[in-house]
Amino acid sequence: MDLVTWNTQWCCGIDGVVSPPRIVEAARRLADFDVLCLQEIAGNYPQLAGGAGHDQPALLRELLPGFQLFFGAAVDESGPQGERRRFGNLVATRLPVAQVQHHPLPYPADPGVRSMPRMCTVVTVLDPKLGPVRIMTTHLEFYSKRQRMAQARALRELHVQYSAHAAGPPEPADDGSPFQTKRHTADAILCGDFNFEAHEPEYAAVSEPFPQGRLWDSWRLLHGGEPHPPTFRLYDRRYGPDPVACDFVFVSDGLKDRVRSMAVDGATQASDHQPVRVRLE
Repeated sequence: MDLVTWNTQWCCGIDGVVSPPRIVEAARRLADFDVLCLQEIAGNYPQLAGGAGHDQPALLRELLPGFQLFFGAAVDESGPQGERRRFGNLVATRLPVAQVQHHPLPYPADPGVRSMPRMCTVVTVLDPKLGPVRIMTTHLEFYSKRQRMAQARALRELHVQYSAHAAGPPEPADDGSPFQTKRHTADAILCGDFNFEAHEPEYAAVSEPFPQGRLWDSWRLLHGGEPHPPTFRLYDRRYGPDPVACDFVFVSDGLKDRVRSMAVDGATQASDHQPVRVRLE
């Protein structure tokens, strides 16, 4: 399985041009991906699209024939004319899909601090060799450390919850109702823009062990203590003086020995973040 994750900055490049086709082209140059996880996808926000306000989930669906697309809106609101506006994360996959769930993440009050709601989209895919794999993609709060920590802890708890269902599934059902038996799996990939670095407490909160396992940073599995290539502020320093790595791919215990390679495209300027590719076999 090849997976690419990328914070697209609403498909806006360093040159200020908003272009979903350029995002897809750059992702395809990085990998012949089976799963594409994109953060900061916008729908009907003219200020984010050079006045166009286009529907990026719909445009991406056209650009990815043969893929199923699942968009989870962290922000879903009305514009001044009553038009619906959405902003969030998207998962595209050409693998069979067992189920999809969208989880709002904690949003505790942090008075006077700029922030927006955040969420995690979960798509369970059926890989022919790996079996069912739970793809979780997210984008945590940038400005509020209080919210970011609460969200990091919630991501770990989501994985704990899903793993518990895999170990002790609900009563089976074959009645065609919403109680129909689901594909529960402890095998998971958690990826996205976490807005923290590996030395920060939020990173430790995500990867803190629990009795049945933990989430492992793919980069450290492959490279130990070597510095992670920067994924943010490489070409745009508006949000800080130095490049940092804040886009990670975590994997569960059952997949940690399946991670074969990882790469960061440090050349593209199609977003203010760099895309990350991970291969599992």
